[in-house]
Formats: sequence, structure tokens, C-alpha cells
Amino acid sequence: MHTANRLINHFKPKHYNLSIDINRTERTFIGTVTIQGQQIKDNVVLHSKDLAIQGVSVNNQKKEFALAGDELTIVAGTPVDKNQTIEVNFSGKITDGMHGLYPCYYEHDGDKKELLATQFESHHAREAFPCIDEPEAKATFDLTLTTETGVTVLGNMPIKEQAETNGKLTTEFERTPRMSTYLLAWVTGELHRKTATTKSGVEVNVWATPAQSSDSLDFALDIATRTIDFFDKYFDTPYPLPKSDHVALPDFTSGAMENWGLVTYREVALLADQQTTSISSKHYIATVIAHELSHQWFGNLVTMKWWNDLWLNESFATLMEYIAIDALHPEWNIWLDFSSHETILALRRDATYGVQAVQTDVSHPDEITSLFDGAIVYAKGARLLRMLQAYIGDDAFQTGLKNYFSKFAYSNTEGNDLWTELSTVSGKDIAVFMNTWISQSGYPLLTVSGSQGEITLRQDQFFIGKHKPSEQLWPIPLNSPCKEMPAMLESRELTIKREHSSPLRFNNADSAHFISHYTPDHLKLLVDQVKDGQLDVITRLQLLHEQTLLARAGVIKSAELLPLLNAYANETNEHIWDIIALTIGELKKFVEGDKLAEDKLRGLSGRLARSQYQRLGWQTKADEPEDDTKLRATIISLMIYSQDTDVLTIVKEIYTNQDIDKINPELRATILSAVVHHELAADVIDNLLEIYQSTVSADLQLDIAAGLTSSKQDTVNTRLITLLKGSTIIRNQDISRWFVYLIRNRHSRNGTWQWMKDNWLWIEEVFGGDKSFDDFPRYSASGLASRQLLDDYRQFFTPLQSQPALKRVIQLGITEIEARVELIERDGEDVCRALKEL
Repeated sequence: MHTANRLINHFKPKHYNLSIDINRTERTFIGTVTIQGQQIKDNVVLHSKDLAIQGVSVNNQKKEFALAGDELTIVAGTPVDKNQTIEVNFSGKITDGMHGLYPCYYEHDGDKKELLATQFESHHAREAFPCIDEPEAKATFDLTLTTETGVTVLGNMPIKEQAETNGKLTTEFERTPRMSTYLLAWVTGELHRKTATTKSGVEVNVWATPAQSSDSLDFALDIATRTIDFFDKYFDTPYPLPKSDHVALPDFTSGAMENWGLVTYREVALLADQQTTSISSKHYIATVIAHELSHQWFGNLVTMKWWNDLWLNESFATLMEYIAIDALHPEWNIWLDFSSHETILALRRDATYGVQAVQTDVSHPDEITSLFDGAIVYAKGARLLRMLQAYIGDDAFQTGLKNYFSKFAYSNTEGNDLWTELSTVSGKDIAVFMNTWISQSGYPLLTVSGSQGEITLRQDQFFIGKHKPSEQLWPIPLNSPCKEMPAMLESRELTIKREHSSPLRFNNADSAHFISHYTPDHLKLLVDQVKDGQLDVITRLQLLHEQTLLARAGVIKSAELLPLLNAYANETNEHIWDIIALTIGELKKFVEGDKLAEDKLRGLSGRLARSQYQRLGWQTKADEPEDDTKLRATIISLMIYSQDTDVLTIVKEIYTNQDIDKINPELRATILSAVVHHELAADVIDNLLEIYQSTVSADLQLDIAAGLTSSKQDTVNTRLITLLKGSTIIRNQDISRWFVYLIRNRHSRNGTWQWMKDNWLWIEEVFGGDKSFDDFPRYSASGLASRQLLDDYRQFFTPLQSQPALKRVIQLGITEIEARVELIERDGEDVCRALKEL
């Protein structure tokens, strides 16, 4: 392959007229694209991948052409700096890879059916038609599709004209605004919908296959309609298109895709069934919809010039999903989800040496997909933008965004363009403050030392695992409630006189991207406040999670987490219990080979959870807070881990006496996992696999997958591992999720790892070029925890580092496994000894 060649430097498109005739039964399509634009160099070069080119003309004159790699070179023979009209006749094949133009399979009333859909981000439009497949190459599009009759045909814009001729349906769409090729989209097939209208008159539609119930569209329709209304007002910039379609696809590799006016989703990310969808799933659906609708402004209306500024799309959309849903549903306390999800992802990933920065250069086409790191470009980027929002204030932040959209609508930008608008309204030099954070990987550890009379603050880059020395510095907003503390720490070290003896705290509201290490005396004061209920929820959550990070890095001993957990014995908040459960999960790796220590850890889990178990019980109470409804599953999971016989008896009764789809959706995954792991029912594996195949509920399938992959039986795990390839049970879109579940189960870990090695060529064939391709080395690293497996991982993956899409994730994987192995060797005996003394 080659270094990314910016083709917009050869030819700048202004308008596409694209006609595609789709033959679904033959799995082929033929097309003609006419591109009007400005020729810049002697030869015009277009992107074209896996397409057969039948002919090329420039200004109605046939021209010679050549195909090499992903590029179609046209010998134009026309003056440069002139407007030209290029016409290309082409054909292609429809394949099962979930990018370009591809089929989505489903069953309805016993019949096998399919949709055809597109997925063009990041650089797959070239698989459907020749184009300049770069975000900066914005143009308008006239799209005409010819399909079979009797199907719904959707595009970015409303239908302009539709006619049946010679047994075929031709659909012409209205012209799009200026947009990037990766946002063009279409879907064809049998679909049904529900419709609403925003306050400004935008038509909103939610679509699904006939296999899905009409009622399952209601929740998404309500969220989508109200979210557009919210963003219209928040950005003070109207939604740019006349309609907003949201389509649930049976096969889809990402969670969702923000195609302008035609957003596509996995079914689990859009459809909410009243019987089978949990509260957590509804919250997930709402945030995904808000994320994609935010993109209609951030990414679609204003687009990054090149993929190194992907954060302008994804970091902002991640932040805005929380801002929007908090406005729509303040009772959800969605910012606690941000702290217990996005923050955790960012802090854990960003502590690994070699991790990418939020803003990262792209020098090779295959590197583009590797940029979509959910923990960095999404979670960390959103965390940094929230830090910026707190730094300049909500009003300045919102006004700056309004000015940004007004100035750059239908254009492309770089990060500094946004910083300029925010600097103007805030009066602060945002570029100086923010570029340090987005261009550097990692984050600082703030070490607090000294006595109550004089303290010293020091910043150093925080690492988990091996690393080279770092001299990086950040401007850290200290956000301390203690009045003596400065607003910002920009130097390596600062000593401060202090008259008061109140507990020290930094990063109030967890609004900046750093963690703190307090002296034992300072920490004790904070822990006492936890016990006394004096700290707010986010501070309690933050304190516990930061201690787990310090333990992973070897800054403190992992055994110190045990007494800290006891300080949270009276905790009632669901989000903090997520971190308590995560902390217990951190300790599990130390006790795998020590049954007595493991039994003690189980006992600790039960003791911590018992008071909440007694408070909550099994039944949802009338008018109970949603937090309690969600917390119940976490508490019961901890009780199950403790092997409480009464709890396991109730689990068995529920499974035996209720249909799977009638089990409380908040508890279903927990119950199924326990039934499988503890072998509480005969034929449970066969029964669950049968339901997994027959149900149309993606939520139910997720819960069944989580349950099935909890087995400790070799025969069961071997059977499940074989289903990863070539079975009709697990869809390709779901293989990576099953793989993650299996490799994180210590009883199926080795077999799953061996399967991946044995089937790597197949994985490359099916997932190469897809965003999920690097899931396999990434999640393998998250599950392996021995010297032998570290050596095996290094030996297998090192030769594959020549692939740009995998290089970084493999290097990070090696560092991650090394850190885990060294942590177990360093702290394992101490943790086991401390547990046995409980």
C-alpha cells in the first residue's frame, strides 16, 4: 500500500450525478457517475476500489485510464485550473462485508429476506462509485437508484420522483447540500415506519424490517424528534435537511452511522421493546440517537478537513449526546453515566504508553479505521471538551459553537478554527490551553505531599505498564474547593502554604483529565468523609476508581483496596456500585490459583452487597427510583459471585418458572449467566441457543450471549467457540462481541485464544478494512494474564505489526499484558494474604 495521497489536490469535485442500477438477485450493480469539478493537475485521479471500469470520458471525450490500488487515473489532456465534467461507467459486486453496498439478512414469517444498505465511513464510498473519497472533497449529489419493485427506497434527501418501468423501480432524490462522500447513503428493502414532526417542521421517521414490531419504534421516534428540537435551539442553527430518517439494520458493524438525513443503526441501538428492553438499554439507545443527531451539525454541516481531526466529529458528538439527554431527561442523572463510563474508558486506555493522542496524524489509508478508538477519540475527547466547557463557562461555550456553525456551514475546518471562535467569545487563548491536551497522549498524575501546613503539588505523566521517561507537562485546572489552591498548575511542581486542616481535594466534579495521589493522612480524611456520607456521588466514585488505577500502576499496593471497599459498605448509589463491582473484578485476577483467597473474596463481595440486597429484594417496587431498578442487577450479581445458596435457589426458580423473554430485562443477563455458570438447569445451553436463533429481539440476544459465555465447562465452551466461524447462529456483526465474552471468561480463555490464532486468515478476510478488525488483538490483550500467554501474544502478533491498521493496537496489547502479568507477580501474594486475614 501507499502513503495517503490527497486526491483533492488533483481534482476538486463540485457536483456528482450518480445513477446506480442494483440487481439484488445477481449480487451486482452497474452505474454511471458524472462529476463536475475543477481540474488542478494534468491527470485526474479518483478513488475506486473493487469496481470494474467500463469507460471514462472528460467533457464528452473518451479518455484512457489506469487502475492501481484504490486509484483510477484518468489521462485528461485538458487544461488545469479549469472546470471539467468527468463521466465514468462502472460496475461492482454486492458482498457480505459490512461496508460499501452490502446485504442485511433477516427472517419474517418463516421467509428469509434481506435489505441492501450502505456504509461509507471512513473510506468505503469508493467501493460503490468512483469519487474523491476524502472528507474535504465536499460536493452536492443527485442520486438515482434503480431497484426491484415493491420495496422502500431511502436516501439522504426526500424522493423527488419515482416511477416503475419494465418491472423496475427508479427513484430520483432531491439534490443534497454540499457534503462529504462518506455521508452519502441509501437503503432498499421491505421496511415499515413511524413518523413525527419537529417544531420546525422536519419530518422524522424511524424504520425497521417487518420482523420488528411497530411498538418498538416509539421510544426512538420520541427521542429523535425532541433531540432535533433541542439541538436546533442549543446551536441556534436549524437542522439543515427537510427530513431525518433513522433505520434499524439487521446487519451493521458499528453501533450507528450519522449519514446525513439517513442515520443507520444496529437494531439494538434503535429499537426498544417494552417487554425485553431494560432501562439501561433505553438510556443507551437515547444517547446513541443523540450522538448521531449531533453529527448532523458536528461532522456533517461542518466537517474536519482530514481524519487527523476526527475528534471534531466524535469527541463533540460524545459530549453533546450527554448534554442533549440531560436536557431531555434530567431525572436520568446522565452525567453520572459519563463519569462511570466515558471517564473510566478514557483513564484506563490513556495510561498505556504509546496510546494515540486525540489528534493523530494519518499517513496511510489503512490507519484511518484505527483512529476510531472509543476510549480516546470518543471518551477522552469528550472529557477534554467538558473540561473546556467548565473552563470558559456554558454561555461562552454555546455562543462559540453557534458562531462556528454560522461561519463554517457546509465547509471543512481544523481544530484551530474552533479554538478561534471559542477564544473570541471567552477572551481566553483556547488554542494554548487545549492543543496541549489533544496533541499529547496520556494525562498527569497530581501527587499531593507534605503536611497540613505546607503542601507540594507535582505533576508527572501517569503510566500503567512499561514506558519511556516523559517530560510532558499540562496546564491542569485544579478545581479544588480549598481556597488556598491556585486555579491552574502549569509547572512541574508547586509548594503552597496552608492554614486550614480541612481535607484536600482536587478535580472537583471530576471535570478535568487527571487523577490525584494523596498522602495516607490526606487520603484517610477523604475516606472518613466517604464513611460519614459527606462527599457527593461523583467525588465518591472518583476516589474509588482513582485508587484502582494507582494500584494497577504500582503506585499503591492492590491490597490497600480491601479496606477502602469496606468504607463503601453503606453505599446506595448505582453508579458507585458499578465501580465497587469493577474493583472486586480487579481483585479476581489475583486469586485465580488460590481457592481459599477466592472464597474470601467471594465472602467480601457478599458482605458488601447484603444490606443493599435486603433493601432492594428481587421485585421492582412501585415508584422506585430508576437508579434502584438498575442497581438491583449489580447487587444480585455480587451476591451470586458470593455463591449465596438462597440467591442461587431464587435464580433457578425464576429461570425454571418464567419464559426467557418474560424475565425482568434488568436481571435477565445476570440470571442467565448464573444458570449457565452454576449449571442450575438441564439442557440450558440447547434451550438458550434455540431462543437466540429464533428471537428478533437484539436485546434478548445480547443477554443470551452473555449468559451462554459464562460457562465453566470445557465441552460447552468448545462448542460455543466453534460457532464463531461458519455457523448460521452468530451474525458476523456479533462475532467480536462473542469473542470478547469468551476470552474474558477464564474457563474459555485459552481455547478462544487458540481459535483466534487458528482462524486469523479468515478473520482478516471477513473483518479486514472494518472498524472491528482490531477488536481481536485489542480484546485478546484484555483477557490474557500469564507469562506464557504474553510470549504467545508477542510471537503471534509481532509479524502483523507491518499492517498499519494493527500496528498501534498490537503494541498497546503487549504493554497491557505485560503490565497485568507484572501486577499479579508484584501484588498477588499480598492480596491473597490480606484476603485470608479478613
